[in-house]
Amino acid sequence: MLRLPLLFIATGIVSFVLFHAGSLFTAGGWALDHPRSPDGWFRVHLLVLDWATMVAMGAVYQLIDVVLQRRIFSRILGYVHYVFFTGGTVILLTGFLQSRVEWIAVGAVAAVTGILLFVWNVGRTLWEAKRWNPITLSTACALFYLAGTGLLGLAMGLNFAFPWWADVHERLLAAHIWLGTLGWFGLLITGFSYKMLPMFYLSHGASDRPQYIILGLWNAAVIVGVWASLGPDGSWPLLAGILLLAAALLVYDRLIRDIRKHSHKASPGRGIVWTVWSTRALLVFCILSLGIGLAAPSLLTSLSWIIIAGWVYLWGWVAVTVLGYMSKIVPFLWWTHKYGDQAGRPGVPVMSDLISERSIDAGMWVMAAGLLIALAGMGVMEPRAAVTGIAALSAGALFYIGVIARVFTK
Repeated sequence: MLRLPLLFIATGIVSFVLFHAGSLFTAGGWALDHPRSPDGWFRVHLLVLDWATMVAMGAVYQLIDVVLQRRIFSRILGYVHYVFFTGGTVILLTGFLQSRVEWIAVGAVAAVTGILLFVWNVGRTLWEAKRWNPITLSTACALFYLAGTGLLGLAMGLNFAFPWWADVHERLLAAHIWLGTLGWFGLLITGFSYKMLPMFYLSHGASDRPQYIILGLWNAAVIVGVWASLGPDGSWPLLAGILLLAAALLVYDRLIRDIRKHSHKASPGRGIVWTVWSTRALLVFCILSLGIGLAAPSLLTSLSWIIIAGWVYLWGWVAVTVLGYMSKIVPFLWWTHKYGDQAGRPGVPVMSDLISERSIDAGMWVMAAGLLIALAGMGVMEPRAAVTGIAALSAGALFYIGVIARVFTK
């Protein structure tokens, strides 16, 4: 079973390298282009689909065994899912680069087919296990939102080829983004963290009551955000969604503090520490967004603020969390695959020997500095600062993923 998660994660690493190598090739200048362009669509989907979602799917295939103590419903279906999803995203990305609407449509159909196979495979496993708790409920909700994200993306892909509903395309896009970012990534990350963070901290005894509160608030934020996207115009539904997300993050931070309070380990690892910091940074950004929305509601729907919010959420929280968890998951998968049957023998490395904590910390610092410089440049409309920040972020990201990839050589 380890080969299937490693296949997804290795493919995600390749996509991550391609994204940031391309970013450095343009010296970060691509970030100044309009996001609603073929190049913008290509880069966003390369990062979100072929890296973040690819790695998340691989992690789900591995962690579902840990959470449920049972195998995935069908390992063969997992490989079929990989073929459809990977092939579909490659066609989709090529369609964006070549501005070929028929390729976009075909790629969207294949990628969504892969997504639905994944949702069925994991969903069937959850259903048969019948172990409903905040972890499995969060995973089930994340799967539902992933399916919705894919179907809305398919609808927009087909709309490029056959403009049946051009008048609602923008609303579908907003709902697509909200379901994918907050619904799929948000609930998957928080849900699995209920299991992973206590393991990383060696923590026992923390209350699970906040987990149910987070689950309810986060789902409410997703639903209200989709309603704000598809429903009537106005800033209040959007503000309500941000408020619910801030409340969920506040409870989530309290849960993390409780887990640390019951910890029996000095440090969970630098990658995990960075995920905790990123959660608090996102909470601060949500509070700032609420203040801006109350003072000047039109700013929340301006293109510049939407771009900044996208960078803060997708890179500042989702990417940092995924990268932080990779610093733990990848060494575990590789050590188990290569040395699991040799444990205790002379010369066999321990898991901590496979990755450098100092290098993980250094990579995170460079990425964080680059992101802050880029955000500052975007905020004050200073292109040179934005480009410099993106280039620094990509350099730090390539260094970091190199540290992760080196695990496979040990």
